[in-house]
Amino acid sequence: MQLPSSAPESVAPNTLLVEAAWEVCNQVGGIYTVIRSKVPATVAGWGDRYCLLGPYFPQAAQAEFEPFTDTQVAAGRDPVARAVRQLREQGYEVHYGQWLITGKPRVVLLSPFQAYSRLGQLKADLWQNHHIPTPDHDDLLHQVVAFGHLAKVFVQALCTEVAEADTIGNQPQQVLAHFHEWMTGGAIPALRREQSTARLVFTTHATLLGRYLAMNDPNFYEHLLHVNWEHEARHFNIETAVRLERAAAHGAHVFTTVSELTVRECMYLLDRIPDAVLPNGLNIERFVALHEFQNLHQKYKAKIHEFVMAHFFQSYSFDLDKTLYLFTSGRYEYHNKGFDLTLEALARLNYRIQQSGIEGQVVMFFITKRPYHSINPEVLQSRAMLDEVQDTCSAIEQQLGERLFYQAASSTDYQLPNLLDLVDDYWKLRYRRTLQSWKTSRLPPVVTHNLVDDATDDILGFVRRANLVNNRHDRVKIVYHPDFVSSTSPLFGLDYGQFVRGCHLGVFPSYYEPWGYTPLECVARGVPAVTSDLSGFGDYVQQTVPDHEDKGIFVVRRQEKSFDESAEELTNMLWQFVIQNRRERINQRNRVESSAEQFDWRHLRQHYDHAYQLALQES
Repeated sequence: MQLPSSAPESVAPNTLLVEAAWEVCNQVGGIYTVIRSKVPATVAGWGDRYCLLGPYFPQAAQAEFEPFTDTQVAAGRDPVARAVRQLREQGYEVHYGQWLITGKPRVVLLSPFQAYSRLGQLKADLWQNHHIPTPDHDDLLHQVVAFGHLAKVFVQALCTEVAEADTIGNQPQQVLAHFHEWMTGGAIPALRREQSTARLVFTTHATLLGRYLAMNDPNFYEHLLHVNWEHEARHFNIETAVRLERAAAHGAHVFTTVSELTVRECMYLLDRIPDAVLPNGLNIERFVALHEFQNLHQKYKAKIHEFVMAHFFQSYSFDLDKTLYLFTSGRYEYHNKGFDLTLEALARLNYRIQQSGIEGQVVMFFITKRPYHSINPEVLQSRAMLDEVQDTCSAIEQQLGERLFYQAASSTDYQLPNLLDLVDDYWKLRYRRTLQSWKTSRLPPVVTHNLVDDATDDILGFVRRANLVNNRHDRVKIVYHPDFVSSTSPLFGLDYGQFVRGCHLGVFPSYYEPWGYTPLECVARGVPAVTSDLSGFGDYVQQTVPDHEDKGIFVVRRQEKSFDESAEELTNMLWQFVIQNRRERINQRNRVESSAEQFDWRHLRQHYDHAYQLALQES
């Protein structure tokens, strides 16, 4: 699919762009990262002709949204401010202000609940006009339907204000509304039915049905051509959402998706070929550490060292200077996210390292979200006991240092004294008792929390079958952390970005991943990453980044490959990484960090601008 090579900094000067997404000022999942990271580049091109639209949820919005005062709203002369006033005069609850992120874009937030009194009529209209059924007891669908109506009302009010201001100099003469995902796309069919003058763009980041099918069909791509979408949507109980997505895709003037991989999905599951592909980027400036990124790696690796010592050294120890930290993260989709392939490769890598006789260990972290009762008390206690060991050692160090200095200054003997004689019996006893109470013969646990479904968990099931359970002789250790990493965690004390910087390699060989931000976030932080050719990011890298392996981006081939073939290729990639020396890994991190710039939104925004030009040209 041909896309432009460049885009002007100022796009469509006579057009007002409204970008609607469920995750505007509402962090839920990956679309939040897309929208938020893209804002600075979009503001650079569109300036005050850009506005975001989303649902208003007070708890989510309070930390990120700053409302304009009544005076500011009343003084506004642009179409957005006038449309806000128009809706408020009609009795609508409209929150208008700024999103407190880089670029500080204008935002309009509409509470879905204000339209609940009209839900019966709105659902009847969906069925009568678009043959979309809606169940009675699904609150998320009710919110989506209500918001779709309110978004339509706002866009129509905006079109009215633009039309009335058409004769005023320097005023926008056209409204372009871009809706992300089915949760906001419900406004599109109603806007088309009412013959709105707005030009409409719809983006699906992953077809809803495709995600469900991929999770449940190991041969999803082979069967895609023969899917009966209506049957499968009813089977998974997502018929309403799928029909809303299809209606948005067919109603938009321009239909887009995020990768060439999802183009096929759209063709077979939504019955429309996308008009453009919009690859995702990042605001790389947020991650830039100039020449500090190597120092940051050392700093945060030291924090991971502390966790590893607490977790493993209670049972046995190994050389941390010869230990590599690998990780994977994301939603718990065992097959889709490639957790199954990663575990198989790790088991093979463990055997290969054992047979090779090389020194060193690999600690692999699985960071995901699963239902759990609590952090494992033994894990917490071990961490607390290690802190006690550290405090004891610090006290001994201080006493020893003071007494050694005095001894050196006052002695006429130039020999180093017996250091043990300089430590009080109290600290000797406390040191011994602290270690005795901490050390154990038990194996270090694989999982850090008490899971709700421990017996049926797929990750735990694999490591138990493969006996990859942190035996002393295992050269690959597993740490399964079923909660997202945060700075308030008593285990790590790091936020996710810091944790990533402290690791050596991110591993994300997904089977189904329409884009995939996790490897891109690694690259932005100077950390090498593994992705797959069934990931939108991996496919994009193969097409646009020459010598990507040399730049620390490894792409596992999964298209038309068996599970065993892909597992062996991933094993080889991990093996080649493990046998690198320290200097080679440092040089590789330098190359990774220097390649991140090409994934910045300043370069990738051109794809969005191309889609907008197509929509404006659509007759």
